Amino acid sequence: MTTYQMTGLTGPASTLSVAVKPLVLPAPQRGEDLHVRISAPVTGTDLPIVLFAHGFGSNLDGYAPLVDHWASHGFVVIQVTHLDSKRLNIAADDPRKPRMWRYRVQDMRRILDELETLEASVPCLAGRVDHSRIVAAGHSFGGQTAGILVGLRVRDPQTGIAEDLSDPRVMASIQLATAGKGGDELTPFAHENLPWLRDQDFSHITAPGLVVAGDKDDLPLSTRGPAWTSDPYTLSRGNKSLLTVYGGEHFLGGISGYQVAETTDEDPGRVALVQHVTLAFLRHVTGIDHTDWETAQSRLADAHPLGRLESK
Repeated sequence: MTTYQMTGLTGPASTLSVAVKPLVLPAPQRGEDLHVRISAPVTGTDLPIVLFAHGFGSNLDGYAPLVDHWASHGFVVIQVTHLDSKRLNIAADDPRKPRMWRYRVQDMRRILDELETLEASVPCLAGRVDHSRIVAAGHSFGGQTAGILVGLRVRDPQTGIAEDLSDPRVMASIQLATAGKGGDELTPFAHENLPWLRDQDFSHITAPGLVVAGDKDDLPLSTRGPAWTSDPYTLSRGNKSLLTVYGGEHFLGGISGYQVAETTDEDPGRVALVQHVTLAFLRHVTGIDHTDWETAQSRLADAHPLGRLESK
């Protein structure tokens, strides 16, 4: 495991962690079995859970810089391969395509329903997990998935209905480089190809949350530029925090993997910033310790070369 270092912010000592995959849950309603990966520390009890949703096209093996960091610092991290993964290579005309966003939420709810089964499938993990402390996290498309679990309303492009698909088992969220509101601010490409972004309502999100946005993340999905990815913070209710990563593009310095070709802004310092702040938030929101979060809020309030952390 690689853990990047960042001057000025420290955190708790790491411990050994292990990852087990693939754990397979039959899922005939989605047309593909659900493949799951669980990463967990080898010691400790009452371990909180991070339910992580990957970005469009990725899979359960992605995001090692974050997953390894969280698992080695006391969290059970659960990942799945969603239907939009390149590994599954679903045809362009597959009738499931317009509902990819909904299948993702169903995947996560299925994981929550089967926690005991999954926990029992990992050697020496049974009885060590705290099912009452679950945080949903995700990057890009996965950020929307995590948001929906805590109250984000998405108007279904097929039915025109914006349902409440939140899950009371999820206590908080981390949304990394994810989409903002739709409407006229979407580009024609996004409006046509990503219809689940046309109408998002963040006003119903009341659970604590951390939003991470890169100030150079100029996606071809919105006409507003990088500020668009801050909408989950600015448009949701209180008890939220926003980490702005200076110079950060869509992969925030390389969070999607070690030395991955898709990272156009590779920077160990940015990755370390995201590692530290997300872990500090996880420890804070699950009640483990508040010190690192308070330190991050103080150090990143202004005049830090890597980023800014603000809260409301």
